[in-house]
Amino acid sequence: MTFPERYSSLPEYAFPRLRSLLDAHAPGGEVMHMTIGEPKHPFPDWVPQVIAEHSQEFGQYPPNDGSPELLDAIAGWLLRRYGVQMDPATQIMALNGTREGLFNTLLALCPEQTARGERPVVLIPNPFYQVYAVAAMTVGAEPVFLPTTAETGFLPNYSALTPDILNRTEVAYVCSPTNPQGAVADRDYWANLIALAEKYDFRIFADECYSEIYRDTPPPGALEVAREGGADPERVVVFHSLSKRSNLPGLRSGFVAGGPESLRRVRQLRSFAGAPLPLPLQRVAERAWKDEAHVAENRALYQDKYALADDVFAGVDGYQGPEAGFFLWLPVDDGEAAAMKLWTKTGVRVLPGAYLSRDVNNENPGKGYIRVAMVAPKQEMQRGLEKIRDCLFK
Repeated sequence: MTFPERYSSLPEYAFPRLRSLLDAHAPGGEVMHMTIGEPKHPFPDWVPQVIAEHSQEFGQYPPNDGSPELLDAIAGWLLRRYGVQMDPATQIMALNGTREGLFNTLLALCPEQTARGERPVVLIPNPFYQVYAVAAMTVGAEPVFLPTTAETGFLPNYSALTPDILNRTEVAYVCSPTNPQGAVADRDYWANLIALAEKYDFRIFADECYSEIYRDTPPPGALEVAREGGADPERVVVFHSLSKRSNLPGLRSGFVAGGPESLRRVRQLRSFAGAPLPLPLQRVAERAWKDEAHVAENRALYQDKYALADDVFAGVDGYQGPEAGFFLWLPVDDGEAAAMKLWTKTGVRVLPGAYLSRDVNNENPGKGYIRVAMVAPKQEMQRGLEKIRDCLFK
């Protein structure tokens, strides 16, 4: 019996890898999980009511692309949030979680060869959400990883690539606000990247799932900057989610939006291989995209946590509080050693930054960091952050 080799070089996924590192050792105190970005704030209290009111719709096959009401709600949110008018019938599709969309959209839109008959390139920030690389491998593209470091503002500097790479590029993934560093691509960053994509004729996949969790100023979106600059409507494809915005990771509801031809191709693939969201859950998503009150309440909780983290780590060399998102990206000598020390001395679990990155030219841009999720209730989070500070930085 033979097995495919295309995934044979994949490293162990981050969380099984963390268990292999830590679980043979006893915790040094009360166990505190600060590894996974699973929101713990309350989701809207009307969610169970909406599901109950529409429970009979579990007896129906749901529309694969999203119900008309859900697509209209998403289009309304895009207009209010970014000032961008999108046709819900041709430019938006509901997703069963954005991980599915980030994977399947590359399958639908990345060609087998470039216009010159060469192997296509997919650009990926490093560290990165691991589905980007798996999608690139699946379509047979060459993944090119760009380090996102303090020197680059924790965003990939794709303009630094040579023309031979850019001429083969078909898709560039960008996450803003970034996971894990919490950096935000400003309007100039987006405009410069879109101009580069226009010059070399590649698409931008903008993963904007953390867009509604920020300190002060709403992060600009790739779609709005593209429209302002008159870019090709097919140039940018964006992905959004209710997991972080509405504290509904278990709902598995997101969407993809872009040019009509891009979305036509994504829909065509998904009609064969997609897993649509059950209709009662689509009704929840519809209401969530229409409601901003719960989003503002959620954001205020994270803004309190930013202030708390800034206070706890005041004076720590190299500390940079996140502009957005809900992770701390803390500099250490070695992420694995720091995670082990924290676990065995305090019982706090964090994720070594190298587990979110790839080695390129024998260097891993995440090696000198740990990622800390600020999702626990505020008092619990404060105890965990103080243990991290006292164990690693004093």
